[in-house]
Amino acid sequence: MFINFVCVYLFMAPETVDTIISGGTVVTPDGTVDATIAIDGEKITAVGDESSLPDGQEHIDASGKLIMPGMIDPHVHAHDDPFTIDSYETATKAAALGGITTLINFAWEGWDDEVSIYDPDATMLDGIERQRAGNSEAVIDYGVHATIATEDQANLELLEDVVEAGASSIKMFTAYGHGISNGFVNKVLRRLADLGAVGVFHTEEPTVCDQLTEQFQAEKKGTPEWYPKSRPDYAEAMAADNAARMAQEAGAKYYGVHTSCRKAADVLEQYQDDGTLIRAETCTHYTVHDDTIYEELGNLPLIAPPIRSPDDIEAMFDHLRSGVLSVVSTDHCAYKKESKNVENWWDCAAFGANALQRSLPVFHDEAVNNRGISYSTLVRYMSANPAKTFGMPEKGTLDPGTDADIVVFDPEASETISAEDNASNADFTIYEGREVTGQVEKTFVRGTLVADQGEIVASPGHGEFLEREIPDWQT
Repeated sequence: MFINFVCVYLFMAPETVDTIISGGTVVTPDGTVDATIAIDGEKITAVGDESSLPDGQEHIDASGKLIMPGMIDPHVHAHDDPFTIDSYETATKAAALGGITTLINFAWEGWDDEVSIYDPDATMLDGIERQRAGNSEAVIDYGVHATIATEDQANLELLEDVVEAGASSIKMFTAYGHGISNGFVNKVLRRLADLGAVGVFHTEEPTVCDQLTEQFQAEKKGTPEWYPKSRPDYAEAMAADNAARMAQEAGAKYYGVHTSCRKAADVLEQYQDDGTLIRAETCTHYTVHDDTIYEELGNLPLIAPPIRSPDDIEAMFDHLRSGVLSVVSTDHCAYKKESKNVENWWDCAAFGANALQRSLPVFHDEAVNNRGISYSTLVRYMSANPAKTFGMPEKGTLDPGTDADIVVFDPEASETISAEDNASNADFTIYEGREVTGQVEKTFVRGTLVADQGEIVASPGHGEFLEREIPDWQT
């Protein structure tokens, strides 16, 4: 396929291009090949044998390295979000250092409780504009999921405008003060089916979680190892079952975020008759950590859904291999240690952990080095699949004519992870002290070198807001 690319694109190519990356192994979702990539402006112009390509004004020797499409993280909290202290500058710098060239954040409507930081009358369109304004800080590209936080009927009327504004996916929660009822979820899904947009779901059954939390409070079980028991795997599975069933009945696209356990993944598998309308992700932390982490790190890994059992780690890989789960994300949320320093876990308001900078090295080390997953499969989970799932045809690929979002990755370089190296505003990492083999060497975003040898070399403002297309899940 690379020979065809060269023939088509060299016919139109100038005598020289901006950048040549040669000597490495090119990784696509379909395989690997020793090849050279030519970049001119913001686009990949050709992939093939170096002798057939134009000269480059800059030549990068990637001998012994992997050349992969930039990673895409479709589940990130940053900039004007109640669940993070990261700006677009700090979050996207962390992402670039971790080989992530595109992320999807959240554009919230306002709601009225102690968690919300927004005017209760703010709409999803207001949220999109708030996020669009952040591009002066970003060093990588980003889009947003519009997020419904109330059962205002006006949200249903607004959905078409939201999708036209470039947010072709709509996030809904089944829990918390911004959770919505099954009845309203059902209405939203039927409208999304008409529009072709994606319903994105955080699924936990709230009454089960609330009852168990109240029980543990009464029993004074406030140490962090009790936290996972307050949000059990069956509560996640129950809510996933409800939402996926409603999506199937409506004929709507369903995407389940942060799948953490075997029971929830098993539920989703039941609805994947032809694999087109029900999709889901897991997160890096669910593929490497089990619930003993609460004894080791205390409240720092308080994440919802919780980190679960060793068998649930195995389940994540089982369901990734089978295709039930098709994406690995981070659910990046940045906090300081002090915000986690509470006497009882239920007093903590800072749920989540930062991961943008570590996700690719950690998942690569576990999936490829320890479990033998291929590099092409890794690229599908972390790049190609999220691009296709969320309507970004210029991303997640090394095809000529697409955006030159490229990662040069050294599979042999090792590092011991330390929060001292965080680009995020967070001052801890749940991967502290973990030694991983495989490191990002260079990150290009639309042809511009953004991160190089662990340093950010591009200025804030290089990143652009992405107006995403309605995705075609039939291909």
